Amino acid sequence: MGGAAVSSLLATPTPTSRPRSVSTTTVPFSVNLSTAAARAPRLLLLSRRPRPAAAALGVSDDTGVKMAGSDIVGNNDLLIVGPGVLGRLVAEKWQEEHPGCKVFGQTASTDHHNELSNIGIIPSLKGSTFPQKVPYVIFCAPPSRSDDYPGDVRVAASNWTGEGSFVFTSSTALYDCSDNELCNEDCPSVPIGRSPRTDVLLKAENVVLEAGGCVLRLAGLYISSIDDYLKGTLDTRPDHIINQIHYEDAASLAIAIMKKGHRGRIFLGCDNKPLSRQEIMDSVNRSGKFDTKFQGFTGTDGPLGKKMENSRTRSEIGWEPKYPSFTEFLGLDS
Repeated sequence: MGGAAVSSLLATPTPTSRPRSVSTTTVPFSVNLSTAAARAPRLLLLSRRPRPAAAALGVSDDTGVKMAGSDIVGNNDLLIVGPGVLGRLVAEKWQEEHPGCKVFGQTASTDHHNELSNIGIIPSLKGSTFPQKVPYVIFCAPPSRSDDYPGDVRVAASNWTGEGSFVFTSSTALYDCSDNELCNEDCPSVPIGRSPRTDVLLKAENVVLEAGGCVLRLAGLYISSIDDYLKGTLDTRPDHIINQIHYEDAASLAIAIMKKGHRGRIFLGCDNKPLSRQEIMDSVNRSGKFDTKFQGFTGTDGPLGKKMENSRTRSEIGWEPKYPSFTEFLGLDS
């Protein structure tokens, strides 16, 4: 399986980096090795299921979902702003745990509304008016498609009843730590003014916390899916530390936080097994899942990363990942 160079996957993390778009080939997996990929706008078609009967109460068109009736919102109904890879996984798991609930998905365009309907998500367009608030809201949309990201988060918060939970998925890039140092929930955040990319996330987080919602700062996301991957060499330093979490684990952690009903808290999502770029590529080569072998790194400059650790989040939420490490995900000994 040949592939494109991995420069975009192993690049220095930025708060707005995101995975490549999903195709329908049969490559064993794809990996986003950026520690800052907090949200993914790409869409992944999950297992098809019949549309819930309650979906008939909403009609999706170019202006979004038009809802009628005083009893349309249930105790476990969920609004997902940005139902991409992560949002769809949240929807699937939430529906499994809450049969009969309604899941609404708000998108920036109508391009994938049919796909969302096919997996039981009632789609609406950004800017749609919800006549009633919902008890659970999760915001997974990236800042890259927004002219006013904090404003979009504020609108999402206005659709929350204040019961249940409101969760915003953010990025571990906001922790002010570098040089491959240990970083946990107590590490301070970068200050406003450090960069426009971190500023937009910090301002969005503040909106969430002021509304009583919770923030989940996620490490780099990866998934059993598809992507071009390895070829040749990479002109970057091999000792940069990468932190990761599988998309399924990010979804299960977000749901666990929603079920706890905490208010105004920041949590951290990672697998607690930080790896250097070199260790990641060595593991990929050893896995035997690719015909093309990565040859090595040629760079020596560039920033180092940080070693994320989230034991406090795990203890408070009562959560453990399905995939304890990237190497175990590959079927290798940790």
